[in-house]
Amino acid sequence: MKLSTKENIYGYIFISPWLIGFTLLSIGPMIMSLLYSFTDYDYFRPLKFIGLDNYSQIIIHDELFHKALSVTLKYVLWYVPLRVGLALIVAVLLNQQIRGMSFYRTIYYMPSILGSGVAVSVMWRVLLSKDGAFNALLSLIGVEGPNWLANPRTAPFAIVLMSCWAFGSAMVIFLAGLKGIPTELYEASSVDGATPIRQFFSITLPLLSPVIFFNVVMSIINTFQVFTQAFIMTNGGPLNSTRFYVLYLYQNAFQYFRMGYASALAWILFCIIMIFTLLVFRSSAFWVHYQSM
Repeated sequence: MKLSTKENIYGYIFISPWLIGFTLLSIGPMIMSLLYSFTDYDYFRPLKFIGLDNYSQIIIHDELFHKALSVTLKYVLWYVPLRVGLALIVAVLLNQQIRGMSFYRTIYYMPSILGSGVAVSVMWRVLLSKDGAFNALLSLIGVEGPNWLANPRTAPFAIVLMSCWAFGSAMVIFLAGLKGIPTELYEASSVDGATPIRQFFSITLPLLSPVIFFNVVMSIINTFQVFTQAFIMTNGGPLNSTRFYVLYLYQNAFQYFRMGYASALAWILFCIIMIFTLLVFRSSAFWVHYQSM
């Protein structure tokens, strides 16, 4: 047996646990959900093949689908620019050579360790209540704050605010990108009289555009799948103003037991995410700058 063939066999043996897990826990369920999407399946009765009826029902007749998609799109349009922009600004500030900067970087990254799980969602639900800390701060300047999560106008923005709190992962990626920009470019521009603001727009942003591109794509993919915050904080209310797409999918699958319908919703979401991701990739030719070797 050739050495290269023997090495390949050992390589597949070493990665086989991951391959088996990926096949059984990811690829397998994806294939099954695609098959279920063409059926009327509710756990209790045998499968009934109905073709594209689930998809036509969702797209043409399901008003809650259109509402959930609208709410999710608005959330994406608000959250992605805010998260990426905030992470970029903080990363630039934390990239300065100041004493104790490691401590500040740790502080800003800590919310990302906590994430947006159940405990954090419960904490924010208390903070955003009528008698919560946010309204207490507003009362100090004479402003009577609303019950943020009980008002259809403020509830979506409250969840955006809560989600933007954990921007540390994008911030760390931006910091890594900033470290890769040659300092000679800033020194040369300073000699030519460029201000810090001019350096930011003429040097930092162009050279950091691949990192911005990566963070935008990952944020779009993750944001379309928002679930925990709405499920814990509002359960889709009030008046469906926070009924995000994945929450509606979950309700169909595990509350209404419409697994076939929920599987069709999942594949529609997959197509929507793929379309938005492809649009960002196509647009990258106009604004992403890659350094030539």
